[in-house]
Amino acid sequence: MTPAPQLFGMLSHEHRDRLNGVSREVSFPEDFRIFDEHQPAEKFWVIHSGAVALDLAVPGSRRTVVETLGSGDLLGWSWMFPPRLWHFGAAAFSPVRAHEFEAAAVLALCDEDSAFGLAWTRAVAQILAHRLDVARTKLLDQYEHHGAPDFGI
Repeated sequence: MTPAPQLFGMLSHEHRDRLNGVSREVSFPEDFRIFDEHQPAEKFWVIHSGAVALDLAVPGSRRTVVETLGSGDLLGWSWMFPPRLWHFGAAAFSPVRAHEFEAAAVLALCDEDSAFGLAWTRAVAQILAHRLDVARTKLLDQYEHHGAPDFGI
C-alpha cells in the first residue's frame, strides 16, 4: 500500500504560507477526546507529532478504532461539506502536537483565491481517496479472515 499523502506536501509554498497564516499550535494530552461524531465540525488539524485514533461508536459495544493518524496527517474534513458534522470521533492515542485551523478561515481563503481553493480541494480529495482505499482493504481483509457475513437470507 502506498504511504498516506501529506497535506502540506501537496500544496505549493505560497499556499502553505497562506494556510499557516490562519493556524495556531495546539497540544492534546494522551486520551483527550478531540471531537465526537455528530457534533459540529468547525476546526481541523494537521498532526505534528503523536497519534490520534479515529473511532466510531458501535451501539451496545465500545468504540471501534477505524484508523490511527500520525505526523503530517490531516485530522478532520467533515467541516468542508454540509451538514458540517463529524463522521467519526477522535481521541489522542498519545500526547499530540498539531496545527489547528478554524474551518471558516480556510473556507474564506478558498473563496478569496480560487487557485488556493482548487489546490486545497484536490489535496483533501487525494487524502480522502487514500483513506477510502485503506478502509476498503481493511474490510476485504476482515471479510477474508472471518468469512462471509450471514445476512439470514
